[in-house]
Amino acid sequence: MLGKEMQTHVAVPQVKAIRLQDYGVGIFPTLSTKSALKKALKKKHIFVDGKLGKTSTFIYGNELITFYPLDEKTGQRKLILQLKVLYEDEHIAIINKPAGILVSGNSFKTIANALEQNLKRSIQPDAIKPQAAHRLDFATTGLLLIGKTKASLLVLNKLFEQKLVEKTYFSVTIGKMLKQGTLTFPVDGKEAISNFEVVETIVSERFQCLNLVKLAPETGRRHQLRKHLSANGNPILGDAIYGKAGLILKGKGMYLHAHSLAFIHPVTEKRMYIEQELPSKFGKLFKRN
Repeated sequence: MLGKEMQTHVAVPQVKAIRLQDYGVGIFPTLSTKSALKKALKKKHIFVDGKLGKTSTFIYGNELITFYPLDEKTGQRKLILQLKVLYEDEHIAIINKPAGILVSGNSFKTIANALEQNLKRSIQPDAIKPQAAHRLDFATTGLLLIGKTKASLLVLNKLFEQKLVEKTYFSVTIGKMLKQGTLTFPVDGKEAISNFEVVETIVSERFQCLNLVKLAPETGRRHQLRKHLSANGNPILGDAIYGKAGLILKGKGMYLHAHSLAFIHPVTEKRMYIEQELPSKFGKLFKRN
């Protein structure tokens, strides 16, 4: 049964027509994924200018899109998770992702489910439920770039696709390493490039030596840095998947941190640079501020 409260959205003018199945993701709070949108379309809950919307419906701009959500039960759980917001405006935000949480997915505890309570809703006409423009692993900490409007999210996605977002990470690795270099082992059969620089090395009784390493990936394959460092013989400390048997550090998490982001703002076109200090566990090893 359709809910009583309809939701409306006026489509943003498009340079080139776009299918509703692509445009509609995120324009309504409960339709933040393509699967949710397709489900609503299949159940005939979305209309465009008064006509039943389909996945093949083209959006040119200025159409009135209406969504009639299902009646929802009251008393649904709300995720209470405070996030550190390093930057926010009407179009984008940058938050510090803690370790031990997924960015998105079917789990209740995700960054995606915590964004609305931590960010101000945009007043732009194409405002959407805030969405991450990229991913960080479950155990990785650090900077996550968020889109708050449809237009901004599309531009951010293109920036990542075109490799126009400069990312730096810090990790702690095990074993002797060259001072600097470039790792080019293919990841999942695709080209993958990671630049590294060893900032500091300390002697370790258990691990022989530990390195504080600055990483600058040129590509963005899944688990790229973890796989590259492991293939080089220098797995990340605390990496339970790609680490060496007998040298897995338990209870401290993985030592991989997304330290900085540099990119052109999708609306103001100003160059943005944001960095987040290393977690305290890094400083405990290397005695750095």
